[in-house]
Amino acid sequence: MNVLQTFRVAARALLTNKIRSFLTILGIIIGVAAVIAMVAIGNGAKAEVEQAFAAMGSNLLIILPGSTTAGGAHGGFGSMPTVTWADLKAIQTEVPAVRYAAAELRTTTQVFSEDANWTTSVEGTIPAYLDIENWKIAQGSPFQQSDVDVGTKVALLGQTVSDKLFGVGVNPVGRSIRIRDVPFEVVGLLAARGQSSWGQDLDDVVIVPQTTFEARIQGGLQQYVRGMIMVQAVSNDATVRAQKEIEALLRDRHHLTTDQDDDFSIRNLAEMQNARQQSTDTLTSLLASIAAVSLLVGGIGIMNIMLVSVTERTREIGLRMAVGARPRVILAQFLAEALALAVAGGIVGIGVGLFAAERLATQFGWPIMTQPDTIVLAVGFSGLVGIVFGLYPAHRASRLDPIEALRYE
Repeated sequence: MNVLQTFRVAARALLTNKIRSFLTILGIIIGVAAVIAMVAIGNGAKAEVEQAFAAMGSNLLIILPGSTTAGGAHGGFGSMPTVTWADLKAIQTEVPAVRYAAAELRTTTQVFSEDANWTTSVEGTIPAYLDIENWKIAQGSPFQQSDVDVGTKVALLGQTVSDKLFGVGVNPVGRSIRIRDVPFEVVGLLAARGQSSWGQDLDDVVIVPQTTFEARIQGGLQQYVRGMIMVQAVSNDATVRAQKEIEALLRDRHHLTTDQDDDFSIRNLAEMQNARQQSTDTLTSLLASIAAVSLLVGGIGIMNIMLVSVTERTREIGLRMAVGARPRVILAQFLAEALALAVAGGIVGIGVGLFAAERLATQFGWPIMTQPDTIVLAVGFSGLVGIVFGLYPAHRASRLDPIEALRYE
């Protein structure tokens, strides 16, 4: 008996009991579908994290001031001003591995147009901040360094703020807004960036020159920076070097001895990205492992039904052996039936898994990334499950005594 004929006989035997065969492969369908859906969603989450960090730039450093201490309680980094404007200037001019460095001053306040208002985040910075954040201008133009030098009352609007103040699709360039009763002219509309990976609306912001921010919106701390400093290294490979050079520079400028801790904090976004990716990979592997358990349960179902089939078809097996069928032919037939059940379940499971992944992605707003190797691996594993769990029933069928089998009632 050749391979094709073996599978034809197996298919005929399985189709004799359609409902039982379907219920048998249901476990395989659920297992394969779960593996494909979970891995697709996990890869999509990983891609979302990568996209969020790519939008900010992977060669970024964030410098935060020191922390306060009162009664033994530490306020955390940023609660005590320790980084000065002179420190920022030194970072910009004395650290070779730094391309741009800009302060980010921030407050939350109401912004008014002629007939609307909106509470949003207002940031004060310099033009280089847009280069650091890789933020484009959709309409109009960015403010210039000359606007920072003289404290011009100009503003850049995020897409969300523009929609709330002037309406969806309206060009705000050239219009006036008020921030704390101070009039500003809108010179540019920032390109939409959407939400961050932690749900923050990146377009809900107004950006103004930092000198105007300090003079008109929120008073500064004289020589100290009220906020954080964003730094872009000259390349991804230079990020760690830039971090070490900035640490050495600030420790020297702050006259810290070797036994004193830093009075500032430098956060490397590349390290944060790696940590998030590792967490996502771990979660994806965990979900896929849990889903794979249902494949094993489906395999047990295949073995159970094949044992029942061997019992029911004992006389058939005895008759085939009596007319000359060899044990290996019987073994091959029952293995083919188990393999057919597993592969059929795997194929159906692919469609169910892709559909489930797409529905979940649409419902929760997650990206979906389906990799062909995951599909091949899931179906291949289901076939392996069919062979492994079908081997014992097939071996048992091939070892039957023809005489005893023919006597079986």
